[in-house]
Amino acid sequence: MNKIDPYKHEEKYRRWKMDQKAAIPDVSKANADLIRRFIFDMELGLNVARTSKRGPRSFIRLNTLRIRMTVLARKFSARFGVDFLGDVTEEQLHTLFNEVQSGVIRKKNGEPYLAVSDFVKDFKGFWHWHQEAQRKAGKAVGDITMYLVSRPKKPKWVYLTEEQVKQLCEEAKNSYRVLMIFLLDSGVRSPTELMNIRVQDFSEDFTKVHIRDDVSKTFGRRINLLLSPAAVRRYVQSLKLGPTEAVFQISPTVTNRYLKRLAKRVFGSAVSLAGERYDRLTLYDFRHISACYWLMRYKSESALKYRFGWKQTERIHYYTELLGMRDTITEQDVLLEEDRTAIEKRLAKTESEKHVLQDRLDALQDHLLKIESLTTALVEKIN
Repeated sequence: MNKIDPYKHEEKYRRWKMDQKAAIPDVSKANADLIRRFIFDMELGLNVARTSKRGPRSFIRLNTLRIRMTVLARKFSARFGVDFLGDVTEEQLHTLFNEVQSGVIRKKNGEPYLAVSDFVKDFKGFWHWHQEAQRKAGKAVGDITMYLVSRPKKPKWVYLTEEQVKQLCEEAKNSYRVLMIFLLDSGVRSPTELMNIRVQDFSEDFTKVHIRDDVSKTFGRRINLLLSPAAVRRYVQSLKLGPTEAVFQISPTVTNRYLKRLAKRVFGSAVSLAGERYDRLTLYDFRHISACYWLMRYKSESALKYRFGWKQTERIHYYTELLGMRDTITEQDVLLEEDRTAIEKRLAKTESEKHVLQDRLDALQDHLLKIESLTTALVEKIN
């Protein structure tokens, strides 16, 4: 069963590689050769830093590295006239990233770079590969990235409450309604995990779904569904899907376009609590929204991490920013143990006294009933 590649990362990479020159336009031949060697080694998992994970990189990772290293090669050439990344100095490296971080260096459209920390991470990976490759060639290269840091800038996203999701569903076409309910319920990654879910991955009653290892970014998992079973079951039955067929056969681009239009019609262009405008709602936002929904309902942090496929606790705050949380502490939570014990003893004593009084009341009622019976008999005899 082939894995669905929504954005065709493998196809894009192989098409680029098929070009004998592995074309990298607008960079020097020296940089083009260097970047190609780096990418081809990453494809095989060669010369990776000793502190990095072993093994070949995914196609999405290879494409990302290829694009970002090309951007950096052009930036160093334009800013410092350096046409070979291996010749970049530590001062030039820090200067460039400081200017990108502060917005002095921007994209072609004038917008600032948001993923500066990702560029930093990728350049570090490249440089450590360069060090290892040169070490094998008998040349020592220092680590110019040792003091390179960059604070990740959290991207804005669209936050919706449970009630707002319901409002969207009421206005949406049925297929999109089912999709949104399932995304809120499951919190799966979109579109990679979502589009690879097949009918056979659901339990018979659709109350569980299996996110397989081969489609997950981190690890496979089986999660309980509480909001969407009936809707998904009816949807699958209406389409008469077979066991091996994908349930959500969507186009991410078309779906995101529809969600933006729907959100604009329902909520306008106001800014949500997570900083992004409602009319920019995407599939990706539903993972954030789902995390906020389940954060208030899970008692175990590890169980929440399992549901969303997270290995690190920091991902909880990254995805939720604690939106929708409320203070649930009560007086009972802050009572000292001796206070609680004393109160419990008083309650037990009160309960015991209550039973004694109830027994006395019952006895009195029986006595009154007897008196009433005797009185009635006496009246009848006199008459």
